[in-house]
Amino acid sequence: MNILFLSVISNIVPSSDGNIYSSVLYELTKNNHVYIVSPSERRERKNTSVTEGNNYTLLKVKTGNITKCNLVEKGVSSILIQSQYKRAINKYFNNVKFDLILYATPPITFCSSIKYFKNRDGARTYLMLKDIFPQTAVDLKVFPKNSIFYYFFRKKEIELYKISDTIGCMSPKNVEYLLEHNSYLDSNNVEVFPNTINPKKENIRSMDLNNKYREKYNIPKESKVFMYGGNLGRPQGIPFIIECLKEVKNLDNAFFVICGSGTEYKRLEEFKENNKDMHNFLLLNGLPKQEYDEFLNIADVGLIFLDYNFTIPNFPQRILSYMEKGIPVLSCTDPNTDIGDIIEENNFGWKCYSNDPKNFKMMVEKISSTNHNEMIEFGKNGLAYLNDEYRSDLNVKFLLNHIDFKI
Repeated sequence: MNILFLSVISNIVPSSDGNIYSSVLYELTKNNHVYIVSPSERRERKNTSVTEGNNYTLLKVKTGNITKCNLVEKGVSSILIQSQYKRAINKYFNNVKFDLILYATPPITFCSSIKYFKNRDGARTYLMLKDIFPQTAVDLKVFPKNSIFYYFFRKKEIELYKISDTIGCMSPKNVEYLLEHNSYLDSNNVEVFPNTINPKKENIRSMDLNNKYREKYNIPKESKVFMYGGNLGRPQGIPFIIECLKEVKNLDNAFFVICGSGTEYKRLEEFKENNKDMHNFLLLNGLPKQEYDEFLNIADVGLIFLDYNFTIPNFPQRILSYMEKGIPVLSCTDPNTDIGDIIEENNFGWKCYSNDPKNFKMMVEKISSTNHNEMIEFGKNGLAYLNDEYRSDLNVKFLLNHIDFKI
């Protein structure tokens, strides 16, 4: 089967130990040929290029800047990208007949390209829904619901859903939300297709690395380490995180590590600078993947943060790296997502809401007093749930069987 995969992520290639997209592509290339289309953003100063790999072909299309730019540039580039992709695919893959077109949100502006190749080849179309836009922007007060921007992008969103034969959502609450707010959709065509990875069997926690990083950053051996790793932007609710750090400032048996980058990183940097007497907080401006994976060995608890204003049920992918390491999870989110419910119902962590810093402190105190064996059991439960529900090989097998049945 020939599969066309459309993405706005640069440098994405199939990998057994990659991110949620790379691992899916890796599984797809086992018995299919995947044609990956991704951007070569203006800042890279590179022309459109084609690279051949093992059962895949990577087409990098010269586009405008989509990441690390202002909203106007991002918006214009996102609108133009569909015509740029369409021209490039027609030029470089003109003799290829696609059986399946796979794509993810964001963005929501691939519709005309998808429709063109779907009609041309009679291909099946599958949307991996990772973001419900433009409602995300409304929740974060980027623009109001009665604005021209909302109506423009909402129209694009509806077009994308209608052209998709199947929509794979990140969680059951995602499915419920989508059907509730888009009554024209057939419930038989909306299903759970979660964020997935292929856990590395050797990815067990190392006491040597634990000691190495505790010594390097002067983290007390008796402290439980609460660690967040990932994007630091508006979706994470940075003001709430700062209020939480103020609440736990004087706790002796808990240490907090925040590692990442993003538009709101400077706010945390300013907080750290203004609170030099806070000795149980470490802020790191991102780490290379290998070093971050090693650094996770010091974590006793992985943290999830989501802004309380979200009305859509987000499901952050960073939870997978915690579960893979056997690290219990504390989620601090809005009440609309089901990530905290899944964590608690399957006994691999705890949840609280991201509007009550004092409750966060209470949860930290509770977890800090939890005995070692119980913490280990929480971690084992998370890894077991990951292997049952979030493995790429199992979910891609389901997807392909599902698509083959419909073709």
